Amino acid sequence: MLALTAKPPQTIVGMTTGGTMRCQRTAFLVVFCASSILFAQTAPTKQAEAIVEVAKKAAVHSLNFTQGDLASLTSARPDFTPEGWSEFMNHMNGFLDAKGAPTFSSNFTPSGDAVVITEENGVIHFKVPGTLAQTLNQSRTTYHHAEIDVKAGGKPTKISHLEQIYKAH
Repeated sequence: MLALTAKPPQTIVGMTTGGTMRCQRTAFLVVFCASSILFAQTAPTKQAEAIVEVAKKAAVHSLNFTQGDLASLTSARPDFTPEGWSEFMNHMNGFLDAKGAPTFSSNFTPSGDAVVITEENGVIHFKVPGTLAQTLNQSRTTYHHAEIDVKAGGKPTKISHLEQIYKAH
């Protein structure tokens, strides 16, 4: 903790250089300490980094599948918790054929590092920026400012939440 000591006010009309410098240093220290506390971010732990590395790879894999190829979609199932897979598949409602295969192709390509949002009770919440391309027959839509929102944890690491976010620019 920073302890500041106050001196009695000077009784002279003009401020001395020493008093001005002291005031500026004190103001700087107060602003610096306050901003350091407000904007401090803790670096992710080694365990969090390991979870992010595994989960990022699994999340990207789950968003790369081929139209009509059930195995390309379901091959990601082991990387999810039961609830996480159910939530992910709910997003696919209306986009699966009668056999459960996707009716479109999807490809997510990361464009940057994962950004950890929170780390709580072994579950890491992070986002990954990237480009998402979706193809239906000959039509193709590319989202250049997409990101994926992921929550993962456990041993072995499993995804409990995966959401695609399309950003308009």
